[in-house]
Amino acid sequence: MYLKKAFWNEVPKSETQSSDKLSETTSPVTDLVSSLDDQRLYREVTLALRTGLRDARSDFSFLRLHGLRNILKFLRSVAASDSTINLFCHTQTIPDLQVVPVLFQYSLQECEDQIVSNLDHIFSVEPLKIKSPSTDAEVSLALRVLEGCCLLHKESTVLAHQFKAIQVLMNILATRGVLEQGACLDALISIMLDSSVNQMDFEECNGIEEVALIIGDKQIDENLRLKCGEFLLLLIGHVNGREGAPMAGIHDDVRRLLGEKSASLIWAASQFGSTLDPDQRLTALHIQARRVLESLDLY
Repeated sequence: MYLKKAFWNEVPKSETQSSDKLSETTSPVTDLVSSLDDQRLYREVTLALRTGLRDARSDFSFLRLHGLRNILKFLRSVAASDSTINLFCHTQTIPDLQVVPVLFQYSLQECEDQIVSNLDHIFSVEPLKIKSPSTDAEVSLALRVLEGCCLLHKESTVLAHQFKAIQVLMNILATRGVLEQGACLDALISIMLDSSVNQMDFEECNGIEEVALIIGDKQIDENLRLKCGEFLLLLIGHVNGREGAPMAGIHDDVRRLLGEKSASLIWAASQFGSTLDPDQRLTALHIQARRVLESLDLY
């Protein structure tokens, strides 16, 4: 669901020009329009979340997939302005509208939790409630939604920690396909951004070792290996210079796992582009990740 512009804000140019001269007399009208616009935005934000979360809580994968698509479209619309971002952050303080718990309770739930352990329900009156397992597309989309929530709302990283997000995502990275693994790496960055508890969980799960295994395996899809290179560049660039912080020894881990030359290249490349615009920074990230991959493939 995309947030639409209010029809009462569409004022003809002639009226706009004349309103500049009469701004003092029309200030109550301006306040009324602003109030109506705020109320409309709040209704649209809450409606979009309630509709998307209703489907995301379904027992059927195709409905959950539909709900996740709508939530992702909604998050992209929210990111367009500070006012809508603030509204979204406010809604995430309301339990019924929180997105992250729904993701981990339904789409990112462990497969073992969905296995039928016995057949006692056959002889009972109560029917057994079975939830269809998450498909690859659903898991990938849920990870994109998780990434968006954590980037827009810092407290979503705290909610993710309560559901052991790092452990869940590391399991996805180790067991799922290329589509989910790529989305998982992006979600990991957003979850660990300025979150000490999630960074500590990543260390406890030997996250660097898992990423190093993927990037060092020449049999794995090259795009996924490049994504791992970008992950290391972003992660090391974020924690660089933060003495005593979680993952302060990440440089030593990378040197041990990937070798001195690749580790030095990653450390130097992670300093790139702080003054570049977003497009240039993204291009530089791709180029540096390619160089990291080439340094590994020489041996």
